[in-house]
Amino acid sequence: MSDYLIIVNPIAGRGAGERRAPQIARMLQEHGLAFEMVYTERPWHAAELARQAVDSGYRFVVAVGGDGTSNEVLNGLMWAKEEGKGEAALGALCVGTGNDFAYGMGIPPDLEEGCAVLARGHTRRVDVGHARGFRYFGNGIGIGFDAMVGLVAARMLQLRGFMAYLVAVLRTLLFYYHAPLTRLELDDGALEEPALMISVMNGRRMGGGFMMTPFSRPDDGFFDLCIGRKMSQLEMLSFVPRFIKGTQVGDSRVIMLRSRRVRITLQEGSQVAHADGETLSTDLRELELEVIPQALSVVC
Repeated sequence: MSDYLIIVNPIAGRGAGERRAPQIARMLQEHGLAFEMVYTERPWHAAELARQAVDSGYRFVVAVGGDGTSNEVLNGLMWAKEEGKGEAALGALCVGTGNDFAYGMGIPPDLEEGCAVLARGHTRRVDVGHARGFRYFGNGIGIGFDAMVGLVAARMLQLRGFMAYLVAVLRTLLFYYHAPLTRLELDDGALEEPALMISVMNGRRMGGGFMMTPFSRPDDGFFDLCIGRKMSQLEMLSFVPRFIKGTQVGDSRVIMLRSRRVRITLQEGSQVAHADGETLSTDLRELELEVIPQALSVVC
């Protein structure tokens, strides 16, 4: 039996998944790997395939796509673990738009290097986040401005990668300004703040290049939070290069915190939210998040 199940999302990266699959298969064969390759056909199919892969005895389940594909595979592996079926290690080959999960886990963006990583089979245990009532996540949750950026970027058919997110940031700045009063309950207390955005991170980066929490680690048992306070649109624009570099840390207009558990309650109105780049809710009013320490093995 093969050790590796390769799950390809053919529409990831504007069709890059389907285009690059033959090249990936050839490179894996050159490394002498025993693998099977399957293609997803619908939303959440990757999660179903991953759960079945554990039951079938595969040791490694590899997501070929972007953050959304990795998130689905991660959820399938966690479902299998919940059901007592056992575990398989999560691998990723980057053909998506953002690939932020892979970045945070130390998985190289280059496909040839990524296949070499899979061949070596080195794994590390990492934390997994859980948004109760929604899904598991590996990289982060975004609420407010950055979630809206993701929705705008997804509509850009002519741009890919970081450039799509950068243009989406600029467009969102022009048309979206919403900073509702929000209550956050953390391990060691609570705060209320009119928040433009809240990023709850296990990884470090969102949007293909925005370093929301540059010092976070995916295996320390904590979320790292980045909360943008209410500010003018001009101030927000001035922060764009700082978030690219990760130099927003220490500015009074940005709150950086750490916590194992986070409860977020909108005191007025609602917000858009995403998990690992995939829309979680367009009308979020309350959310509970918890870290599951070192719940998953990742090939890196």
